[in-house]
Parts: sequence; C-alpha cells; structure tokens
Amino acid sequence: MKRVLPLVIIVALAFVPLLDRNASHISAYADTGGLVLLAFGLNIIVGYTGLLALGFAAFFAIGAYTYAFLASPQFGIHLNFWPMIGVSAAVAGLFGLVLGAPTLRLRGDYLAIVTLGFGEIVPQVLQNLDKWTGGPDGIAGIDQPRLFGFGFGFNPVPYYYLYLAIILVSLWLLNNLRHSRIGRSWMAIREDELAAAHMGINTTTAKLAAFSLGAAFAGVAGVLFAAKLSTVSPSGFDFNTSVMILAALVLGGMGNLPGVITGAVIIGLLNFLILPQATNWVQTLGQQMHIAVLASVDLNQYRFLVYGIILVTVMLFRPEGLIPSATRRAELHAEASSGAPAQADG
Repeated sequence: MKRVLPLVIIVALAFVPLLDRNASHISAYADTGGLVLLAFGLNIIVGYTGLLALGFAAFFAIGAYTYAFLASPQFGIHLNFWPMIGVSAAVAGLFGLVLGAPTLRLRGDYLAIVTLGFGEIVPQVLQNLDKWTGGPDGIAGIDQPRLFGFGFGFNPVPYYYLYLAIILVSLWLLNNLRHSRIGRSWMAIREDELAAAHMGINTTTAKLAAFSLGAAFAGVAGVLFAAKLSTVSPSGFDFNTSVMILAALVLGGMGNLPGVITGAVIIGLLNFLILPQATNWVQTLGQQMHIAVLASVDLNQYRFLVYGIILVTVMLFRPEGLIPSATRRAELHAEASSGAPAQADG
C-alpha cells in the first residue's frame, strides 16, 4: 500500500492539466511546485541539520539572476536552458558555501540573524547595481525553454510537467541522501552536535554540505521561476518569500518529505490560487450587492495574517506539523510521555 499510494498520486497529478483547462489554475499549480522545491532545499538546512536559516530567498534570487544574466538580452548571452539548471544550482550552492564557511560556528539565534542579514543584502545589491541587474525594474526578455523544437512560451502546462518531473527526481535524490552517510550525519548534528563531533563526524563539513545542497535546490527553483515569468526583479525575493518557505516547512512537518510537500502545497495554493480567487469572488459579490467595502477588498494583502492564524493553530494543537517525522514527533512529545508514568506511580 505504501508503494501504491505514491504511484496513484503521481498518475493523478499527471492528469491535472487534462481535467482543469483553466490556464491560471495550471500556472498556480506550477508556482506551487516551485515552492515545493524551495521547501526541499530549506528542509535540508532546517529539517535535517537543525540550522535556523531566515534568508533562504537569497539563494532563490541568485539562481534566478544567474539564469537571467546568461540567457537574456541583458549581456547578449543566450545559453541553453537545460544546462543552465545545473549551472545556476552550482552558483547558488557556491554562495551557500560562501555564506556557510564564516558563519557556521554560530548557533541558534545568532546564525538566524546572520542568514537574515544575507537575505536582506542580496535583494538590495540586485536593486542598487542597476547597471548590471536592471535595478528595481529587473531583467526582462529572459529566454524560455525549448524541448525538441517545441517552445514553452507562456503556456503554463509545459512548466507544470517540468516542475512535476524535477520534484520527482528531487524526491528520489533526497530520499537516498537522507539514508546516506551524510544524511545520517545531519541527523546526528540536529540531535546533538557535541555528541556527533565526539563520534567522529566532521560537523563543519556536514553543515557546509547542508547549506550548499539546500542552496542548490533554491538555485534550480530560481531558474524555473525566471524562465516561466521571462522576467526577474528584486521585489520577488524579499523576506516575505523566506517566511513563506519556512511557514510551509513548519506547517507540514520539518524533516519529513511527505510533510514538507504537504505544507508547501497548502501554503502555495493558498498564496497563488485560493486567495486570488477568493478576492475575485468577494469583489464580484460586492459589485453585485453594491457594497463598496467588498468591491474593493484585496485578500492577498492579508495572506500573512492567514499564514499566522494557520501556524498558531498548528503550533497549539500539532506542534510537530501535519505529517512529522517519527523522530521529531518523539522529540516534541517526550516530556508528555515521560510525565505519564510519574503520575501513574503517584
């Protein structure tokens, strides 16, 4: 049953564009796939290794702008999309090493503040270096993928299938990575870094690998994002994006791939589909009923309020997330479990 269910889900997802012909819906599903890839990357850093990173959108921006620099009229360079997936992933991974090398001696809140600063610096640099980056307006006219002579253009369906294919490959890779030697090292560091070091694990190398691989996933998501929109600008990579990725992780269950996917899908659909659609419905209702407040409401402005309500509710009633890993569930419920026998003895 455990093997049949994933196959059923994959087949069902493959038929979604055939059942839902609304292009805006398919585009929202594709954008949700991008959030899944970003959540995969942050899960390596936060979920597997236990490092708190708050500026993850910076690596997303680096991947997107790498493709924009090398596949647009900006510098007259037009490299092929497919090898650029690997190039952008490598560049983002390199920046992960650059950030990680001097900062991984920090822990907890201090590491979070440093990564937050990095996340704020990158969009500001992209905005101020307007000679190369286009400034606040960004870079337009980015090349879009072609496969066997077929151009993707602005049709969201090919991008949907591309996201789906890359997510499946990423799942296979991450599942093998989790059970590999480096994956077990990450788990050991998350549980107790000092104990892991005494067991012979090179914690510095393991944490650098986590930062680099996590950043590489963000780089891949950045390439797909830039190609789909055919434009990038610094405003798309601000702190709000980092919060959205982290919220998806906390909601679904850190350290567990099914939970990560679930959280990313919920947050993604809420952001890209449900709130925009709800805004249209409320505005239409307000126009028909001649209620000015409803006719001018924009629910997209309240998306972080909605995220906050969801996260507070989850933290109160299911702090380990919707689909947590067994280890994290045991960690969060250890106190309650150990307290039960004591009460019974009394």
